[in-house]
Amino acid sequence: MEHVPFIAVEGPIGVGKTSLAEKLANDYQYFLLKEIVEENPFLGKFYEDISEWSFQTEMFFLCNRFKQLEDIQKLQLNQKKPVVSDYHIFKNRIFAKQTLRDSHFKKYDQIYHLLAADLPKPNVIIYLHASLDTLLKRIAKRGRSIEKQIDPQYLEQLSKDYEMFIHTFKETHPDIPVITISGDELDFVERTNDYQAIIEQVNHAMKVTTALK
Repeated sequence: MEHVPFIAVEGPIGVGKTSLAEKLANDYQYFLLKEIVEENPFLGKFYEDISEWSFQTEMFFLCNRFKQLEDIQKLQLNQKKPVVSDYHIFKNRIFAKQTLRDSHFKKYDQIYHLLAADLPKPNVIIYLHASLDTLLKRIAKRGRSIEKQIDPQYLEQLSKDYEMFIHTFKETHPDIPVITISGDELDFVERTNDYQAIIEQVNHAMKVTTALK
């Protein structure tokens, strides 16, 4: 099967996934896939009371992202059109494992694996991470009213969960390059040199993954 680039940008809330994905899509002239966030009708209630609204919130995200990736497979990748995305569906399990009660997570996990089994996987992942202080500043700067209720402890634990997941992902998926970028050290929005450094890493990763095909 011909290699078709599919880059996924991942990381915790506020780290700059969408900003980077938009810049990459523009420069590479790839189709941009953006996750549905604010359209989730349960999200505001979720940030106010995580335990009460977590299952509804996570199921909405799972079903919508499944549909998005299914469409991407059919309309873009199968047509040999490259894609850059500001998420991948594996993030759903990171969030769900933290927020759902054990009984709910078992049900969720069964549905997740059924839906995700045949979805396209990225061939390069860019993992953005940053300190809690940086994440909170960026969340405040973008000013989404729906995010004002985010608990810093929730955000801090989410960052730790991402770190653990990426570590495991690298071990279990050695064929998919993971580019790790520190949001505390690099500012790819304001500093051209920082963004160019990321571009160079992406170009190298794309060459590596193409050679593996």
